[in-house]
Amino acid sequence: MRRLRHLSGQHRTAATNRLLGALLAFNAGAVNAGGFLVVAMYTSHMTGFASLLADNLVLGNMRLVLGAIGVLLAFTAGAAATAILVNWARQHGLRSEYALPLLLEALLLLVFGLMGATLGRQTPFAVPLTVLVLAFTMGLQNALVSKISASQIRTTHMTGIVTDIGIELGKLFYWNRTASPPESRVRANRIKLRLLGTLLGAFVAGGVVGAAGFKYIGFVWVVPLALLLLGLCMPPLYADLLRILRRQTLHHGT
Repeated sequence: MRRLRHLSGQHRTAATNRLLGALLAFNAGAVNAGGFLVVAMYTSHMTGFASLLADNLVLGNMRLVLGAIGVLLAFTAGAAATAILVNWARQHGLRSEYALPLLLEALLLLVFGLMGATLGRQTPFAVPLTVLVLAFTMGLQNALVSKISASQIRTTHMTGIVTDIGIELGKLFYWNRTASPPESRVRANRIKLRLLGTLLGAFVAGGVVGAAGFKYIGFVWVVPLALLLLGLCMPPLYADLLRILRRQTLHHGT
């Protein structure tokens, strides 16, 4: 429980990074798969949208070109928002630098869960507002985990994860000759392999939960996910608030 309270704190450890990565991978899988049932698009897969953009430029389908551009811009804007919030917090001496993007993500998911049915209106990019909100949220989250883990963990897309699992499995099953010196032997990074497997498993589990939630409950099933993220980001935000109030009290006292 103590680790959960400090998951979005300023001071990071490998253990808290792994746990936060798994929780956010579950969240991304849930939003991605559930969102597909609503908008028929996987809003965290920018590779697919980049390909969609290229294909339809050639085919002349400008509606799909606009949609792909909109999603790519929304995802990019989400990542940029994380960078702005983290750097702003650092420059102001706040300890909630990672909690702020998480708070924004939680609020966006809360809006999506409570008002998702009203976000279906079309935008200038020829896709519903729902698609842009989800893409922005996934960009926000992916950039957050990337900054927290020094780009070692990704949670919104699994291509790199599966590739790295394959690399580590190749090392694991590589046959080292008994006569080869120890320093030249191929060894798998088992800790990394466990982390990658956990992230992939969490993403798939989140996808199952997300798809089932949208199918049987609807938009509102996202609310518990939003509340979980709110709970994770509250401790550092509350600590910063207390610190600011203390400073103001001392300032007025002098």
